Parts: sequence; C-alpha cells; structure tokens
Amino acid sequence: MQEEEIRSLIEQVREGTLPRRSFIGRLAALGLTAPMAGTLLLNAGVAQAQTLPPYKPTRRGGGGTLKMIYWQGAVHLNPHYAGGTKDQDASRIFYEPLAGWDLEGNLIPALAAEIPTRANGGLSADGRSVTWKLKQGVTWHDGKPFSADDVVFTAAYAGDPAAAMVTIATYKDIKVVKVDAHTVRVEYPRPTPFWAEALVGSVGCILPKHVFEPFMGAKSRENPANLKPVGTGPYKIADFKPGDFLRATANTAYHVPNQPFFDALEVKGGGDATSAARAVLQTAEFDIGWNLAVEDEILKRLEASGRGKMIFHAGSDIEFVALNVTDPWNEVDGERASAKSRHPAFSDKAVREAMSLLIDRKGIAEVIYGRGAIATANFLNNPPRFRSPNTSYEFNIDKAVQVLEAAGWKKGADGIRAKGNVKLKFVYQTSVSGPRQKCQAIIKDACTKAGIDLELKSVVASVFFGSDFANPDTYQKFWADMEMFTTTMTQPDPQFFMEQFTTEQIAQKANKWASRNLSRWSNAEYDATFKAAQVELDPARRAALFIKLNDLVVADKYIIPLFARPRPYGVVNKLQPVLSAWDNMTWALGYWYKD
Repeated sequence: MQEEEIRSLIEQVREGTLPRRSFIGRLAALGLTAPMAGTLLLNAGVAQAQTLPPYKPTRRGGGGTLKMIYWQGAVHLNPHYAGGTKDQDASRIFYEPLAGWDLEGNLIPALAAEIPTRANGGLSADGRSVTWKLKQGVTWHDGKPFSADDVVFTAAYAGDPAAAMVTIATYKDIKVVKVDAHTVRVEYPRPTPFWAEALVGSVGCILPKHVFEPFMGAKSRENPANLKPVGTGPYKIADFKPGDFLRATANTAYHVPNQPFFDALEVKGGGDATSAARAVLQTAEFDIGWNLAVEDEILKRLEASGRGKMIFHAGSDIEFVALNVTDPWNEVDGERASAKSRHPAFSDKAVREAMSLLIDRKGIAEVIYGRGAIATANFLNNPPRFRSPNTSYEFNIDKAVQVLEAAGWKKGADGIRAKGNVKLKFVYQTSVSGPRQKCQAIIKDACTKAGIDLELKSVVASVFFGSDFANPDTYQKFWADMEMFTTTMTQPDPQFFMEQFTTEQIAQKANKWASRNLSRWSNAEYDATFKAAQVELDPARRAALFIKLNDLVVADKYIIPLFARPRPYGVVNKLQPVLSAWDNMTWALGYWYKD
C-alpha cells in the first residue's frame, strides 16, 4: 500500500495538484525524509524548486581572506584522481560539476543552466538519456570559453581505463554527445533510475579540454594541471604545497554575479583534528574546520569559549572496520594482497563473527564521539528508505570466545589462539587521530581477553589517505589485516556508494589501487543484485534491492559497521557557510559570506 500511495503522490506533484512542500510532509508521515522526497521526484523526472542557497552580499569581494583548516592536507588537485574527501574538497574549490547537492538532497545548478526534467525535455521517458543545457558566458580561469566540448571530453577522460581514475565506474559505460555548443546528451546503455551521477557532485567536476587533452590515458598523471588547476570555480590557484598549504584568489570573472564574497582563500592542511578544533572554536584563528572528529567532551569545552560552534549534518557517512579478504603478507604473481589469495584466518567466518562481537560500538560512540556518532549495524544508513531493519549488533566477549572455541581456535602458551600454523595475530591500521587510537585501544583490549592479539598501527593521515602509489601504508593498498576509516556517501542515492563492494571495483595493482573495493570482497549474488538495482525504475523495489545489498555485505562480516558519522564542522560565529550532508564541504563555496 505504501508503494501505491507514493506513486499516487508523485503523480499529483507532476500534475500540479499537490505542492512540493505538501508532498514532503506526506512522505514524512510515511517515515521518509526530505532528501528522499527530493530523490524520488528527481528520479521520476518531476521538476524541483530551483531554490539557490541564501546569499546577502551585493558585490564581489571585500570579505578579506577565508581561512579553512583541514587536518588532512590535500596532495593533488585533480578531482577525478581524488580518492579521499580532502582531495575532493580541494579540487572542488577550482572545478565545478553541472550541478551539486544541497542539504535537503536537491540538485542545484552550477555549470548547468537548469536541472533536466520531463517537463523541460531533459529526461527521456525510457530512462536511457538525459539532456543538459549548459550555462553560457562561462570562462575557464585562463580566459578560454567553457563549452559542450569540455563536458564531452571530461566523460571520455574519466572513463579511460588507461588513466585509472577513481571515477571510472561512473563514466566507462555511458556516452556523452554534443548536441550544440551549450547542450550535451548523456546516453545510458540501459534504463537508469538514478541518472544524476555522471557530471554531478563530487564525481562530476568538468575539466578544460585544452588543458587536459594532451595528457590522456597513461600520461594523465604527468599533467602539471594536477597541481595547478584551471577551472571555472569562484577561486583561482595562487600557491599549493601538497600536504601542507593552499592559497587561492577570487576569480574576478566568475560566472555568478556578486560572487565570491571573499578576496582570497587559504587552506591549511596537516596536524590533528583536536588542534584544528581549537584553532576554530577557541582561538578563531581559522573560520571553519573540516571533519572535526574529536571527542565530544573536548568539543563542548572548546565551544564554551563563545567564539564558534559545532555543526553536525547527518547523511550516510559510515565509520567501519574492514577485515582483509586477501593475504596482505604474501605475494601472488608479485602482488601483495592479491585478489587471487585468501586471508589465512579471516577466511574462517567464525573468526569474522568473533571480531564483530568484540567491538563495543555503542560504548565507543557514546564515550568518545557523542554527537558525532550513531552506533549501527548497517553500512547503508540514509536516506531512511534504504536503511535495513534486518540487522543487529552485539558486544559479547564470552560469546566470541565460544564461537572461536567451537571453530577449533585454541589458546596457546602465549595466550593467543591458533589453529594449525595460523595464529589470530593481526595488524590493525587506521589514520593518526585521537579518537581512532582510543577506539583501537578499546577493541584491542576486548580482543586480548578473547585470545586475539592486535598490533595497532596508526599512519599519518596525509599518507594513509594519500595517493602515493609507491607508499605501502595507503588505505587503498590495505597491506594490513584490518583497517578502519570513514567512507562518505556523496549523493542522496546509494548507487555510487554501494558500488564499492562490486567485484569489478576491486583495488589491485592492475588499476593502480585506484578502484574503491579496498577489502577486495567479492560475491556473485551481490554483483547480480547491484546490476538489478541499476535498472530498477520502481522506487519501492529499488529500495528493497539496496537493503539486500547492505544485508549481504554486513552478513558476511568482512565489513563491520561501527557508527554512522554526521559530518562535524567547526564554524566561527560570523561565518555563513553553505554546507551539505551529500556533497563536498566546498560544493557551494561561492555562496559563503560573513555577516
């Protein structure tokens, strides 16, 4: 009945008999949020309100310097190589997609003149093509005009297997066709319910053809523009020291009137989250702090100074522990953690079940993160329509011991359990972060009591989340038994988010570890279900498929969700940023101002 009611409501909005706001209210009564309402209408091709973020300034410039602090410094500025949020955010300062996602999950035009709908002819009835009208009068930072040629080029560039971009999965199967100088058509090989992925949001930044075409394919990493961006955004590069510092100046030819408000922008990278929080909330040395994953007790003390406040926006970001499917310590065909190998201990599901039982999710979330964490058994948590009701978590050391004993893992003289020549002795890595090291210590203590020995490893964030493929300590390589980090969901639809567990996304030497399946988990049923979800046009059945995907990955225990992570920002009192739970922190940087 709920599915039929939703379809009826969508048709009423399409016909104009039900206002959009009333539609959102009706869905709320069914337990669905505003972002989900927006996504349902978007996928149905119904026009959305073209409401731009609020902006008061009446002239460009005059705002001085906007100072941002990232405790992980960006290492490059090519958005299609940006595997981590810090690099995505830094790239987004300079590059823009056709549209981005606001806090409520609405699409907001950037380089597009309007959002495609059925009414304006942008969406085909069969779900196989989307036509985008581009904004005119836009220029690149070097003065060259922006056109459809740049959009067509970007899709081809990102979809080239030889380049091994992190966004390749979005572009490899689609075709972007130039209709005229300011119109492109995206053609899909099959009906596509979530069409707003390619050319949109964090994976959609458009690159200038004249700058990047000479460095296609295997030469793409040699392009000087990877460190010296030439974009269309509100700021132009002035200085960049990878891993440390970025300075930009206002783009005086920016295509949005009266933007940007700030004359310059500075981004300081490195350090740690606690120092970053102090620099915003207590001393106001910086205007905004990114991802302040700090113990909530400390944050509240810093807020007491009265100079700034914390803002939390709940999306579907998730902190989790990944158990390595492969063997990270031995090579197969010259490759560590080869997809052809299997982990000697975690290949036994009893060990994986025990590891899940030995993690006190609720205790860690409440004691360490407070407002910044919600304990969960699900990998996919939002929008609520996609949240599984079928999972649960438990912290029980005695039960973990029983599971291990029953599976034949016996304690040796050293107190560590073993079976045959395999010991339950693991390297557990994460980035350097006060809360994460405390989390590691809590998990280690419980494991020790159960007869499992954890060697804790913490890697400097700029290295752990970096893109230096020669470094053995990156999280993409995952040359450890266990690792912990947060992965972000950058759109109010789970398709791109859940693609990271498909077999074709396995990170390995052949793709320069740039693909997104870092644990190297592979499941034929998951792959088939994901393919079905990609073409399912019925919203209720599609939601059920994503719930099944969540349940499959969680049930196999290689991926252990810890807690959903509302995005934590520290903001000085007078700053008016435009933030989103579904897009980069810098997605609408031109709209930021100070009172």
